[in-house]
Amino acid sequence: MKTESAGSAQSASASASASAGRVAPDAGGQGGRNERRRNAQGIGASTWYGRLIAPAVSSPSAVLETLGAVVAAIGIVWLFVPDNPLLLGYGFPWLWLVPLILALRYGTLLGALAALVVLGAWAVFYGQTAAAGSFPRMYFLGGLMLVLIGGQYGDIWGARLSRARTVNGYLNDRLAALTKNHFLLRLSHERLENDLLAKPTTLRDTLTQLRNIALAAREHGTGDNAPDVAQLPGAVPFLQWTAQACQLEVAAMVRVTGNRIDTEPVARVGTPFDIVADDPLIRHCIDTHTLGHPQAPELRNVNNPEDSSRYVACAPVLSGADELIGLVVVHQMPFLSLSYENLQFLLVLLGYYADGVRHLTVSSEILDLVPDAPYEFALDLGRLARLHRDTGIDSSVVALIFDKDEASDALFESVVRSRRALDVVWQANGKSRRAIITLMPLSGAGAVSAYLVRIEDSLRAQFGVDFEGGRISVQTLHVTGEHPGEALQRFLSRCHLDA
Repeated sequence: MKTESAGSAQSASASASASAGRVAPDAGGQGGRNERRRNAQGIGASTWYGRLIAPAVSSPSAVLETLGAVVAAIGIVWLFVPDNPLLLGYGFPWLWLVPLILALRYGTLLGALAALVVLGAWAVFYGQTAAAGSFPRMYFLGGLMLVLIGGQYGDIWGARLSRARTVNGYLNDRLAALTKNHFLLRLSHERLENDLLAKPTTLRDTLTQLRNIALAAREHGTGDNAPDVAQLPGAVPFLQWTAQACQLEVAAMVRVTGNRIDTEPVARVGTPFDIVADDPLIRHCIDTHTLGHPQAPELRNVNNPEDSSRYVACAPVLSGADELIGLVVVHQMPFLSLSYENLQFLLVLLGYYADGVRHLTVSSEILDLVPDAPYEFALDLGRLARLHRDTGIDSSVVALIFDKDEASDALFESVVRSRRALDVVWQANGKSRRAIITLMPLSGAGAVSAYLVRIEDSLRAQFGVDFEGGRISVQTLHVTGEHPGEALQRFLSRCHLDA
């Protein structure tokens, strides 16, 4: 009975994992594209009239739209009220609603331009017949103030939305990396339990080799030391290690540009075979950007045998959010390895490879100057430097330097345990001192001060000492967009870890 219960639990776990794997491609496909479209449009722009009134990006023809809208509004009123096209004396300046909407739509400058058009219309329709001193000053002064207030409101909230989109883009990138790492951790435990004895290499060895392949891709870089991800650098060693990890006997990796496949493989393992671009499995993988195999629901009901696929599986190489740059076509693999979990593991390794090469340009400068820095620390520091260069959003690096003695061990461990979830921590060791270097994303001087106060209060509550009593030195660095590797190198020199 116990054996049957354990077998039922394992079957239920496998079914749940397969169901989660089936849902994941759909969530990252059309649903992910819709979410990105909603983020790009901004608040209130999910409907057609919202996009018409408040577009996410101002077009170059905004000046012509402003002039045309005001002139058209005045012309329509003139058709119905030819003797008073500006609706003077109606108790409310109805015509000023058009410049107000334009100011909210495009900002203060174009709102002021619309106000000038209204002023010109008064000169055309009323200037010849108006008596001296009859200029409606309060009418135009109130309308101009209304337009300026609306334009200022539009400018401020446009800047806030742009800043929020940038911050959310960074957080989404971190969330995607965390999700992939979590999935890799879950798969590592399952594979260690199921087929540890049958595996030629461990998952840790595979991930280490994949990272080394990404680091070696700098040799394929252009003049600015940026590897071209579309050329699939390091594809040969990657496919060899992936074939060992996933037990692929005959497979090939090909490039994809747009929706066109290059039938000449950039890497292959096993016996060479032909790549047929019109194969239904390959077309399914290109169209859906998801893992494809002959037992997929879309390919299972094939009545004509000639329309069946000649391959075992086809997995996409996705760079970034949903950019297809290549395919891995599997022609032959052991029957026992042809499981959905094994193919899903292949898909995750492909994403890990593409992300490693794509993000290498961000961290290569820092790793060259500070080779002891962890890869994750260098990657996030490069991302935040680019974020500050593009949007001016502040981030900081804080170092707490401890002595290497028995009295400082407890203080050191306490600070390590008090890290924030979003921070990236590097435990740097020197000859005579050691430091906890914390990268604080999206944190300025105020957040750094609050962090130091919280750490010092925690030490005072647990050990009755502050920074001075515990002989803890503090160094801070403001992340800028200029040469983050050189700034980190100077920052480490100020820490005096080898003093």
